[in-house]
Amino acid sequence: MKIANRINSKEIVNELLPLVGGKENISRASHCASRLRLVLQKEEIVDLPSIEKMESVEGVYMRSGQIQIIFGGGRVNRIYKELMEKKETKSLDLQQKIEENKGQTNRFSRLVKLLTNIFIPIIPAIVASGLLMGFIGMVKAFDMIPLDSAWMRMLDIFSSAAFIILPILIGFSSAKEFGSNPFLGAVMGGILTHPSLMNPRELGNGTPEFMDIIGIQIPLIGYQGTVIPILLSVYVMSKIEKGLRRWVPNTLDLFLIPFLTITLTGFISLLVMGPLGMWISNLVTNSLEFFIHYGGFMAGFLFGGLYTFIVITGLHHGIHAIEAGLLADPEVGINFLLPIWSMANVAQGGAALAVFILTKNKKLKEIAIPAAISAFLGIVEPVIFGINLRLVKPFIGAAIGGALGGAYVVSTEVVANSYGLTAIPMIAIVAPMGITNLIHYLIGFVIAVASAFVVTLIIGIKEEKL
Repeated sequence: MKIANRINSKEIVNELLPLVGGKENISRASHCASRLRLVLQKEEIVDLPSIEKMESVEGVYMRSGQIQIIFGGGRVNRIYKELMEKKETKSLDLQQKIEENKGQTNRFSRLVKLLTNIFIPIIPAIVASGLLMGFIGMVKAFDMIPLDSAWMRMLDIFSSAAFIILPILIGFSSAKEFGSNPFLGAVMGGILTHPSLMNPRELGNGTPEFMDIIGIQIPLIGYQGTVIPILLSVYVMSKIEKGLRRWVPNTLDLFLIPFLTITLTGFISLLVMGPLGMWISNLVTNSLEFFIHYGGFMAGFLFGGLYTFIVITGLHHGIHAIEAGLLADPEVGINFLLPIWSMANVAQGGAALAVFILTKNKKLKEIAIPAAISAFLGIVEPVIFGINLRLVKPFIGAAIGGALGGAYVVSTEVVANSYGLTAIPMIAIVAPMGITNLIHYLIGFVIAVASAFVVTLIIGIKEEKL
């Protein structure tokens, strides 16, 4: 099977490269769950109609010199790997960073791309913890295993581990993106979560110790489960490390650079970056809570309706940093944003079902149902770029469905205990928060899908757009 997959991927790349102007026309490449993203030097030489006709392609989207080709989950990973070998460069990601530093994208886009690259590799760990929490919740609800048993104690350790060492995971991942030593980044995460520093979750039950630094009393409070403090700390660390490499002789860099980097960054992190990061985290969290609390269903309507427009740009992955911060915050500990995003995603599937009924195009009818199912499983790129965005009106219908579903889940206070899963798989991280929470999530699911379906049927489609 693996050989067949590799041969198939090789054939796809061989067919694709001439259509995009050859490998020399590719400036950089990246991929997400289902899309291959190529930034091209000459957009005008791309044979877009031929790419759309490729049997393996589920949809194509071109914007501002970047072509996004939808191959579907799983397959795109193999195609990207094969393309890397064909490209024959040291690293397209390195070339991407060089180009971005030259200003080919704006600062906000670079920031979102950076956060995306940092947090996507961490998603499996967070999802695993969320699912384990869900399993523990089921065990407790049905009294399947005694709560004081060794099995439950081990499961509790397993489920909380990712959040306890979250700064270490982020430190490692962010150091790679900042061009620094990832193991030093992990060490910085370890410093910010050291056992000598009081876990912020324990502040209500105790008082932290203080240390005197040039007359300033610094509380010994840790940053377990936080996001922004470690990001700022590792960013500073990367600057220090790169600066040291300019003047430290090669014969001394093995031990002198790590020593100075960790020492200097450690002081700066505990005295400045940590407190500053916590202030920023609290500001973001409090702002979101304020907007959701006082905006109510209108906030859900707005977020649910606009979320898919964010997906088009690929900026939605940057939201993971905010969601991780919500989960890590001891005063929040839940994700109230993900249910809204889920409504927007499943609404795209509802619109695709309407397209299946309305269209007379044979190929479109063939891909409509699989694309809708993909959306119901949390992968929306095929249905967005392959169907709804191309036809425009179904995309509008889906935005309306997402808005109505988002308004409902916000008004009923639906929350999740993790991030990274939407649609049907998200049930696993919604159910642990209570049966009422699950019921309202499912009702919102139906509202989003049904309203997108009905609205799309009413406004119709224009086949000539294909």
